[in-house]
This record gives sequence, structure tokens and C-alpha cells, in this order.
Amino acid sequence: MTLNIVMLRPQIPQNSGNVARTCAVTGAKLHLVGPMGFEIDDKKLKRAGLDYWHFLDITYHKDIREFFENVSDGNLTVTNGMPDTSGYNFYYFETNAAKLYTEPEYEDGSYIFFGSEIEGIDETLLYKNPTQCVRFPILAGARSLNLSNAVAIGAFEVLRQWGFPRLKHFGEMAEHV
Repeated sequence: MTLNIVMLRPQIPQNSGNVARTCAVTGAKLHLVGPMGFEIDDKKLKRAGLDYWHFLDITYHKDIREFFENVSDGNLTVTNGMPDTSGYNFYYFETNAAKLYTEPEYEDGSYIFFGSEIEGIDETLLYKNPTQCVRFPILAGARSLNLSNAVAIGAFEVLRQWGFPRLKHFGEMAEHV
């Protein structure tokens, strides 16, 4: 089963490095969609990902338009610059969404989207696809979770629903329990 994690316009290299490490250890594919607030060779990005880069399946997209063209083979209906993605397994993680992140039944090949640390996901895209927007429950008045933490929680919910495919299901301590 394949999980795709999409970071839209990431700005903080350490967050992207942490997300890259999460993708590397879970087998998720990472899509970095520009423009980004750092260069890919940024030392902070590499340091956060540590020595896991050889496990990473990563694709870079110049911008959101190029991303949607690449993943849909140009079959998305686009109006006012944003696509209607209702026929796709796309889920947009946004703090103001109506549904909780645990409600969808994520299918193989799902894409989970996370917006920029500064701007989130473009509201035009969210309002065009409201049934695919999900959120984490947080305290009233709080803005959001840290981006890399949000990605990890979202990714592990999808993988939990799938029974953690390809992941190690035991630890060495299991022999002593």
C-alpha cells in the first residue's frame, strides 16, 4: 500500500527534514511542492533527516499546478486556478475543517496534504474540496500543531487503518513480556 505525503510550500527546513525522516521510516512517499523557503541542500534539512535519506522516496514539484498535473495526468477539472479533487484520495489537513482526521477511510494511494507553516493550505483549494478536509482536535484558541508533528500523526493514522503494512510489528522486548 502506498501513502503519499504532500508538503505545500514548506518554509522551515527542520520541519521538512523531520517529515522526510517520518516518510523514510514508514515507507511513505514525500512530495515537496514549491516554492519553498529553503534550498534542498540546506544543512538544517539534511541534519533533521539524519542518515535516513537513502530510505526516502521523494519528488519535487515546482508549484501546486505542476503537482496536480503530475499526479492526475492532467485529468482534474480546474476553475479559478484550483482543481476539484473530489474524485481522488486527497485529504487536506487544516485546522478549521469540519471532519476529524480519524473519520475518513483512507484508501491505498491516498495523498495527505499539509500547508505552509506560515500560510497553511490555500483557502480556494479547501473551499473547492470541503468534504476532503480534516483536522486534529486542539484547544480552542490554539492555532495549530507543529507541522512535522501533524504530518507524523496523520501518517500514522493512515498506516494504523491499513494495519501498518511493511512495518516491523514487534520489538526485542516482546520476548520478555
